[in-house]
Amino acid sequence: MTINRLIKRSMLKNMRHYFLYFFSLIFSVTLYFSFVTLQFNEEVLKQASNSPTASAGFKAASYLLYFIVLFFVLYANHLFTKRRSKEIGMYQLIGMTKGLIFRLIAIENIVLFSGAVLIGIVTGLLSSRLFTMILMKVLGQESLVQLTFNAKAITQTIVLFSIMLIVILVQLSWMIRRVSLLSLFTASNQTEERVKRFSIWQMLVGALGLVLIGYGYYESTQLFNSNQADRIFINMLLILALTIGGAFLVFRYSVAFIFNLRRLSKNGHLTATDVLAVTPIMHRMKGNAKSLTLITVLTAVSLAISTLAYIAYYSGEQAVATTVPADYVLTTEKGPTFLALLAQHNIDYKEVTYEDLYVQFDVAGLLKNPADEQELFYSESSTKRVLSQSTYEQLKGKVELQKDEAIITNMTGYVTKLYGFNKQGEINVTVESLGNRLEDTLKIVDVKEESAIVNDGSAGVIYAVLVVSDEKYEQYKEFYGKRDRVPQTLVFLENKSDVAMAEELYMQSGADIRKIITNEGEKSIILKQNSYKQEWQDYMNFSGMTIFIAAFLGLAFLLTTGSILYFKQIAEADDEQASYTTLRKIGFSEQDILRGVIWKQVFNFGVPLSIGLLHSYFAVKSGWFLFGTEMLIPMLIMMGLYILMYIVFMLLSIRYYKKVIKNSL
Repeated sequence: MTINRLIKRSMLKNMRHYFLYFFSLIFSVTLYFSFVTLQFNEEVLKQASNSPTASAGFKAASYLLYFIVLFFVLYANHLFTKRRSKEIGMYQLIGMTKGLIFRLIAIENIVLFSGAVLIGIVTGLLSSRLFTMILMKVLGQESLVQLTFNAKAITQTIVLFSIMLIVILVQLSWMIRRVSLLSLFTASNQTEERVKRFSIWQMLVGALGLVLIGYGYYESTQLFNSNQADRIFINMLLILALTIGGAFLVFRYSVAFIFNLRRLSKNGHLTATDVLAVTPIMHRMKGNAKSLTLITVLTAVSLAISTLAYIAYYSGEQAVATTVPADYVLTTEKGPTFLALLAQHNIDYKEVTYEDLYVQFDVAGLLKNPADEQELFYSESSTKRVLSQSTYEQLKGKVELQKDEAIITNMTGYVTKLYGFNKQGEINVTVESLGNRLEDTLKIVDVKEESAIVNDGSAGVIYAVLVVSDEKYEQYKEFYGKRDRVPQTLVFLENKSDVAMAEELYMQSGADIRKIITNEGEKSIILKQNSYKQEWQDYMNFSGMTIFIAAFLGLAFLLTTGSILYFKQIAEADDEQASYTTLRKIGFSEQDILRGVIWKQVFNFGVPLSIGLLHSYFAVKSGWFLFGTEMLIPMLIMMGLYILMYIVFMLLSIRYYKKVIKNSL
């Protein structure tokens, strides 16, 4: 028999096994090529020019995605080769040399890779259009997205997957040349580590794993505390080591030990569930601790990345509102011109006009922990703005204030998340005018994060706005004296369908030009006051690319971890088929066996997912405020999606088990 005929017959015989491996290759090429094609898309490049970090982010993400795909393909290849170990051993037994066996399998892999790359490029080209449309939606851009067949993307994909093929061939060569004939016949029945007897020592080590995870979670809640700000990086490494090490010990010892105690308590009276779920879980959870720990970590990383990206996107409107709390902010004498144009074009709107009034007060007195005052970089009394009660009520609704009472609003920015502030307290207020000073003390009755007026401070600074009673406001205003101040007007459109026309009128009137700086011999600098729509577009241009890239990588991690778990369960199902045959012969029905299998799948998918969810929760909770203003809803949505995807993979594995059980007799 010629080598070509042997290859053909081998591939036909192993078509069932090749299907999964071939699918994983196609999936990997499709995912990678879609992202690379997206990177070279003209529409994407045009949008990337608006963000200084987008191009670098795309390049870094493409390399990270490649390593994710490489890990996935190497694992799938290892699993597939392990399932063919008896076949490789048989080839040696009939006299084939290791070199000839390697040549046989190498040609098979080259054929598979060539077909997978070809199909993956075609499917990746189609899916890239979908991803481009999603990106344009995230960026708030309306444009016609066309299929782009980029030669650079094809070349890059072919080169990198050729390197991947070489790595896989090296892996195969090492396995064939270094592994003994006997080990090949038993490889499919081996776990990562031989299961030994249980002991008190293992129970203690398993308990230590739980303690390590708990302490790692505690440290994550203290990560951004002021007294640890100088060693954040060291603490991050410590948390990583604690959670990963703790998860490994839990898988390696705790789970197996608990199930062993449960089995011993039965005194030999085992049900189908005990035989088909508890015992396999006990031994495989212990033997496969390394891979399960890796899957847990990858799940946590992917969920954390996806959640932070969604937090940034979900909080976009609130972030923009801190800078532009209305559809339009009129700060110059051109404001009335814009309002007249709105009326001329029958555009209904609501306006709220206020004058800038500045006082000095210190928010550090409201800190829950007075010790933080030494660390708070904005604790000294500084100039901040004041609103009257009546103006605030036009913007946010009814409030009750006595003469010496006040509300602090606009408490946005990550600094307010790092430090706890009391809702009530007293502050000292100073009003200065022409060398005169007015000292006053106000009772704070509430502290709000919502933005009432334009926040012209930086994002990381506590830019508080003081809301006082109308009587107190008039007192401060009278002492402040008459100044050449242009009143500021917040404009709210009644109908959002008028935004397009209003945007044209806003620029036509010149109300968007806040100031023109002209220096002799230099080009004039125009400072503009963005509308809400313009500010939102700037925000998305700056951060939209980063949000999309993070979400794409999170998706890649999710599909990789779910597929790895699915492949592991398929391998276990094939290994356990002989056991199912025995159970069928002694009287167990298909439903009895399937019931135990379902419990085992719930545990196999549920435990890594549950620990991964906990890891990601504490990881996100430690620094979510650096990415947005809302954590709970985005996190719950992303967790729900991950749980749903894992359920899909679990159902697929149960379906495969059902087929194996049916064919076992």
